[in-house]
Amino acid sequence: MKYQTRKKALVLLADGTIFYGKSVGIEGTATGEICFNTGMTGYQEIFTDPSYFGQLMVTTNAHIGNYGVNNEEVESDGIKISGLICRNFSFTHSRVDSDGNLKDWFKEHNLVAISDVDTRALVAYIRDNGAMNAIISTDVENIDNLKSLLSEVPSMEGLELASKVSTKDPYFVGDENSSIKISALDIGIKKNILRNFVKRGAYVKVFPFDSTFEELESFKPDGYFISNGPGDPEPLIGAQEVAKEIIKRNLPLFGICLGHQVIALANGISTYKMHNGHRGINHPVKNLLTGKGEITSQNHGFAINRDEAEANEDIEITHVHLNDHTVAGIRMKNKNVFSVQYHPEASPGPHDSEYLFDQFISNIEQGRNVLS
Repeated sequence: MKYQTRKKALVLLADGTIFYGKSVGIEGTATGEICFNTGMTGYQEIFTDPSYFGQLMVTTNAHIGNYGVNNEEVESDGIKISGLICRNFSFTHSRVDSDGNLKDWFKEHNLVAISDVDTRALVAYIRDNGAMNAIISTDVENIDNLKSLLSEVPSMEGLELASKVSTKDPYFVGDENSSIKISALDIGIKKNILRNFVKRGAYVKVFPFDSTFEELESFKPDGYFISNGPGDPEPLIGAQEVAKEIIKRNLPLFGICLGHQVIALANGISTYKMHNGHRGINHPVKNLLTGKGEITSQNHGFAINRDEAEANEDIEITHVHLNDHTVAGIRMKNKNVFSVQYHPEASPGPHDSEYLFDQFISNIEQGRNVLS
C-alpha cells in the first residue's frame, strides 16, 4: 500500500489532546484505556493476551509487523486489544515460518490500527499525565462526535472484565493419567501458563471465572491456580472468596498478576490503580529470598498496597520491582500460598522466572506429604 493513498487517522485522549497518524487500511473507530508496551518483539503474544482486553495498545518499538504472524504464537482464541497505535507498520514481512502478514490478520479480526503516529511524544505524554481513556478513528472530521463517544467509555478503575475473556465452559489440558492435577480459575488465562503446567507433568482443568470453590474442588486437584486477566481486581468478589476458601484449608495455591492481586485482596490487602502500569519484557525484579535479580515480562495496571502487605503478619514480600519498588511477589508465612505480579511463563529471552512453576509443583508435593 502506498503511503500517500492511506487515510488519515487520529488518537484522541480523554483530556482532549490529539495525535495524528495514518490508517493501516482498516477504517473505523475503537475505544479503550490507552497504554504502552516497551517490548522489542512478541507483538502477536501481546495482541492476544487477555490481560489487554479493553485497552488501546501503543507499541514503543518503531517497527510492527515486520515478521508477520504465526498461528502458534497466540495466547488466547483471538486478538484481545481494542486497537493498535504504532510508528511504522510493515505491510510486508520476512520470516520463514510465518503464516501471513499482520494487516490481513487484523482485517480478519476487524481490528482498527493506525500508524505514522509520533509514538515517542505520545508515550512521553502518557507517562507524564497517566493512563487515560482514548479513542482512535479514521473519522477525523467529526471530532465532536468522537469526544461524545469517548465520554461514554467507562473507567478501568472499578471495571470487571474477567467475564469478557474467561472460558464459558470448563476444559482440560494435559494427560489425564498425570499424577498431578491442578484446578485453574480462568480470569483471563494465557495459553503458555497452561503449557508450563503440562510440561511439568500436570493435568489441568480450567474453570470459568465465576466458578465456586466447590466446583474447583470437585476435580479433586492437588493444587489450585488463579490466573492473570484484565480489569480491576476489586470487583472479583467470587474469585476472592475462592482464594479465601483455599487459604483457609491450607491447600497449594499459586497466582499470577490478576490472580496475585486477588490473593492479596483475600488477605485484606488493598489494590490501587497505577499512574502508569508495567508493560514490557525487560522489567527488573529482585527476589528478596535469594537476592537474585530477574528480567521479567510484565503487564498490569494495578498493584497491591506495599504498606499493608508489610503490616500483614501473615504475608511476606518475596519480590520487588527495582524501578519503583512496587510489590512483585508475596507468600503466606504459614500457608501453602504464593503469587507474583509478573509473567514467569513469558520467557522473553531470559528464563529467569520459570522456577516459579517448579516451586508450585514442589509445593504440591509437599502438600501431599503433609496430608499423608
